[in-house]
Amino acid sequence: MTSHMPAFDGKAFVKGLSTAPGVYRMIAADEAVLYVGKASALKNRVASYFNASPKSPRIATMLAQVARMEVTVTRTETEALLLENQLIKSLKPRYNVQLRDDKSYPYVLLTNEGWPRIAMHRGPRAVPGRYFGPYASVGAVRETLNLMHKLFRLRSCEDSVFRNRSRPCLQHQIGRCSAPCVGLVPADEYAESVRRACLFLDGRSDELSNELGKAMEAASARLDFEEAARLRDLVQSIRGMQARQYVDGRAAELDVLAVAMQEAAACVLLLAFRDGRNLGTRAFFPKTGGSTDAAEVLAAFVSQYYAEQAPPREIVLDRDIPDRELIEQALSLTGDRKVQIKASVRGERAGYVDLARRNAELSLASERTSHVAQRARAEGLRDLLGLAALPARIECFDISHTMGEATVASCVVFDSEGPVRGQYRRYNITGIEPGDDYAAMHQAIERRFRRAVEEQGVMPDVLLIDGGAGQVAQARAALDDLGVEGVALVGVAKGPARRPGDEELLLPDGRIVHPGAESPALQLVQQVRDEAHRFAITGHRGRRQKARSTSRLEDIPGIGPRRRAALLRHFGGLGGLKAAGVEEIARVEGVNAALAARIYASLHGLETQGE
Repeated sequence: MTSHMPAFDGKAFVKGLSTAPGVYRMIAADEAVLYVGKASALKNRVASYFNASPKSPRIATMLAQVARMEVTVTRTETEALLLENQLIKSLKPRYNVQLRDDKSYPYVLLTNEGWPRIAMHRGPRAVPGRYFGPYASVGAVRETLNLMHKLFRLRSCEDSVFRNRSRPCLQHQIGRCSAPCVGLVPADEYAESVRRACLFLDGRSDELSNELGKAMEAASARLDFEEAARLRDLVQSIRGMQARQYVDGRAAELDVLAVAMQEAAACVLLLAFRDGRNLGTRAFFPKTGGSTDAAEVLAAFVSQYYAEQAPPREIVLDRDIPDRELIEQALSLTGDRKVQIKASVRGERAGYVDLARRNAELSLASERTSHVAQRARAEGLRDLLGLAALPARIECFDISHTMGEATVASCVVFDSEGPVRGQYRRYNITGIEPGDDYAAMHQAIERRFRRAVEEQGVMPDVLLIDGGAGQVAQARAALDDLGVEGVALVGVAKGPARRPGDEELLLPDGRIVHPGAESPALQLVQQVRDEAHRFAITGHRGRRQKARSTSRLEDIPGIGPRRRAALLRHFGGLGGLKAAGVEEIARVEGVNAALAARIYASLHGLETQGE
């Protein structure tokens, strides 16, 4: 006998609610969260869902799935807004507008170490240091870094290069680095340059200019005219840059946001200015949860985006949004400074709004076109493989190594909308004969699917293997050993001419087909395969470079920073030291014959006898 869960009685639930502000959650029978919302008065807001007024199809569909509701009372409506944003991000409710996770925002990173390095950074903020941004484009980051090197002469080299320099590099010679690697700048002077760079990146260039002006006067008063001239040139460079790039004749710090919609598809376009510099535009495509209300989508975007990113002092919108004053108050509270959100502007800012709106429309049209093409490719692959439905998840594996060195396997994931970069994986392959691609493929497939079987994880509909029959056979053996079924396994081999479009596909039924360059199915396979190849190459190069660039001197007992620097200076770097014999190494001050023998043995992979 089948039992049925009674329908949710919304009116009865409302009776027990208070009029305090808070957050409510609608939950389905399978415990999936359908919707998260905030309310200035919980009782009134929740009651509006269950009264007799007509509901949109989206809301009606959502309410029909509600099995229960939960509420959290907050002290203020601002707290409710902040909690709503946190829950939307963590729970990913089906019917909420959601800003898609994107780890590719470019930042300027200033590392937290003895001699900080400045560089562009993308991805998770795993490196200790200060992150400035996000910037709208890579070009804007490069422009900023170019200014940093000219103005403050901070290093950009990786630590492996920095530790092993024995003479200044080209960056120093052209006046873009103060060469801390070889001790040409005192530590306190370099630290002061780092502090000033932070002021500039924080948008406090007026404060920096005033500070440098006072320092210039002080240097002149103590007759240090060389230092005064250097500071004068620095001030002139900063003020000259401001004169060229100020907006409305003064430093501007604002974001301009516009939204474009076609049915339930949306694009939010961000045009950013910091310290008077135009940082370019960036298009976002939030999941709308079925909403067709542009103002609702924009309000959700503003709340969620600036919950993660520091808001500027001024945010200009192309339309008014619900709870604008409340969101403004919340952003001012979390940012520890007053933030203004404006929906009606004139003059040059109105021109920026128009520019953002037109770019949003163009970006959305382009995205929609690409989605139509992506669906056509997915339909072609479905028909080619004889699948019952469109493949919702495609994974592709590739192997990369150099003559068997630093073997890395990559796994990339595509869904109906394209690459899902947050689910990409790399596998460092160990315990196999160097260059054995078959064993490498077997190990990678076994590791990926064993975990899925043990944890009942997600399985792909289509599994692409970049390789011929041998690699496919290894993948099939690994899947069979784990008892994995229902995955369409396809090999992607280069054709006789080894040209793009000439690929052979090894289908699950054993057939070998040549779809041809015009085939939408092959175009999708190529897109996924090329992404797997790129991801594997990147991982392999990183692993290989790490293995090759790490100085073994650091692992040799008796070699401290001073002796290491003396050795590298004497031989002009690690390459010169490797080419030297034991007798030559022993001539370096502070290195005796026994230590020279240990150094030689370590650099050449030899064993040494115990002393």
